[in-house]
Amino acid sequence: MSQTGSELSMSDEDAVIPAAIPGQPCGNRGGTATPPWPAYQTDAVGSDHAKKWPQITMEEVLRRENMQAAYQRVTSNQGAPGVDGMTVDDLGAALMIRWEDIRTELLNDRYQPQPVRKVEIPKPNGKGMRILGIPTTIDRLIQQAILQTLQPHYDATFSDASFGFRPGRSAHQAVEQAREHIAAGHDWVVDMDLEKFFDRVNHDVLMSRLARRIEDKRILHLIRRFLTAGMMEGGLVSERTQGTPQGGPLSPLLSNILLDELDKELERRGHRFVRYADDSNIYVRSEAAGIRVLASVERFLTDVLRLKVNREKSAVDRPWNRKFLGFSFTMRGPPRIKVAPESIKRFKAKVQQELSMGRGRNLGDVVQNLAPILRGWMAYYRKAETKSDFEKLDQWLRRKLRCILWRQWKLPSARLRELVARGLDRDRAKKATATGRGPWWNAGASHMSQGVPNSFFRALGLVSLLEEYQRHQCST
Repeated sequence: MSQTGSELSMSDEDAVIPAAIPGQPCGNRGGTATPPWPAYQTDAVGSDHAKKWPQITMEEVLRRENMQAAYQRVTSNQGAPGVDGMTVDDLGAALMIRWEDIRTELLNDRYQPQPVRKVEIPKPNGKGMRILGIPTTIDRLIQQAILQTLQPHYDATFSDASFGFRPGRSAHQAVEQAREHIAAGHDWVVDMDLEKFFDRVNHDVLMSRLARRIEDKRILHLIRRFLTAGMMEGGLVSERTQGTPQGGPLSPLLSNILLDELDKELERRGHRFVRYADDSNIYVRSEAAGIRVLASVERFLTDVLRLKVNREKSAVDRPWNRKFLGFSFTMRGPPRIKVAPESIKRFKAKVQQELSMGRGRNLGDVVQNLAPILRGWMAYYRKAETKSDFEKLDQWLRRKLRCILWRQWKLPSARLRELVARGLDRDRAKKATATGRGPWWNAGASHMSQGVPNSFFRALGLVSLLEEYQRHQCST
């Protein structure tokens, strides 16, 4: 089977997703089609149990068009193999052989997912590890097909204050919404952290919420099996009785379905809040109100959703003292979005790691390796409205690069020669190299600023965070 990038020709698709899959040939292959949201009926109470939801069936999940879209998404996302070692490049050939049997098992409620592969990655704050569960490629395909079927039905009824893992919504929108609440006078925040949320989701609670809308027991049983599929580490499989490990396509939607009940409770109480995945911020007018809200919401989460609030990481505080999705806010005047100090600290640590490998290397190569890091970071934090942070980071980065040069020159004679060659008066250059001070001090001194000016780094192609910020501002 030939494949170019993430796209397949129509004949290739037909070969990968066999003719046994019912439905008409797929017309629009540019993305996942969103079925229209039919109007539902509700009684005066308006409870989930009283609503008449559209039917969601396994046959709808296995529609040929849906499976083709799921296949395209899984192959374009690439991703690491699961416990069976199958890569996305092997998926098409495997489906040619096995799809009829897999489809029959799904329709007859007999499909059994394989265990997920345990992977640990460092948390952004450097405190501990985050556990991922990587499903097999075929299980990812099935999860993606379920996601594409369920998402339109659920997303249409999610809260407007929920921004995580939803089509057309972003972290930037969440931060902007938070700023609006602060500007409206709700300048105390209940910053609530759920303790190991993805690892501690109660399966029974989650399944009961799914059963309110999904009547097809085959889908419910399949989701339950995905939840309880073991986790493999070092060749041993451990059982899972709770949690929705991150790593599979379905996990984000399941988390939103569960936490949507929290959103609806906050709306019922009239609170102003913003939620992105398991990060929830509730905005109130006073510290006393925040303390009361935190206590009452904690009781709701414990009693109703069986979730635990991490008291060490949760707090009632001013928004400018807290971090939300990597951002914070200014304290004086109308609130403006800024990069949180913790985010700047992590950025410096990441750059420092790259620079530590630059000693002894050509400085131009170091600058080129930094480019994707700087552009990627700036693409996310372009929403900040305080350009001084980017000016300071540019200055810090140039000083770090001058520090590398000073170290590379090593001997006083080499430093003298380099500074003179770069236009410094010989007497001044000789005095500069005889100070006996360390590289960091010299990198910030006037003789290095003159000998290695900003134009030198611009010629090397160093990305300026300030210029990137200004470019993003102009484009918007």
